[in-house]
Amino acid sequence: MRFNRVLLSVSLVVVALVVQVCILARLQLPGAVPDLLLLTVLGLALVYGHVGGAFVGFGAGLLADLAPPADHAAGRYALVLCLIGYLAGLAKPENGRLRSASGPMIVVVAAAVGTTLLYAGVGALVGDTAARHVGLGSLLFTAALYDLLLAPFVVPGVMALARRADNDPLAETSTGSGKTADVSAGWLSAGTGLRIGNQRGGLRMKTAKARAARAGRIKGVKRL
Repeated sequence: MRFNRVLLSVSLVVVALVVQVCILARLQLPGAVPDLLLLTVLGLALVYGHVGGAFVGFGAGLLADLAPPADHAAGRYALVLCLIGYLAGLAKPENGRLRSASGPMIVVVAAAVGTTLLYAGVGALVGDTAARHVGLGSLLFTAALYDLLLAPFVVPGVMALARRADNDPLAETSTGSGKTADVSAGWLSAGTGLRIGNQRGGLRMKTAKARAARAGRIKGVKRL
């Protein structure tokens, strides 16, 4: 991944994690907690593709595993978000433009359900049965509902920032100035070449006239 992608991804992931832990997790909503981190990963994956989505998902999940008050094994959420980021990146539009909002909404619902199922499945493998006590059905419904309601305010903004970072206006400006400089240099060199050519032609004309004058003088001397 390029440096601007890494910088933007880290910034967005850190902000999303802080908001989720400090604000959303304290709302005491029934069922699941709105997963702002997941929506950020989805927005970046829809722009960066499956490879970039997998990297962003792994990094975001690992950061969530290590951030307090994490009470699960490190790497659990990193594995889940890595898979979700990879799969979401496969839905990236070919031209980079979304034709309608239905596609991203389907991706959000599928990712919310898939994240909950994968997280509960990995937890069952390591002996964490908290999902059974809470109720997996209610977790799936509330996770999909909360993420679907929050997605229109998060995913388009993340995608817009990612596209803007990919376009890199500063780089475009420098590239444009570089092209202008090359064109100017070309014009300058062309102008110099013409001037040199004119000077050479003038020198040749002067040399020819001088030779003719000398020849005339010599002939005149001989005639005398």
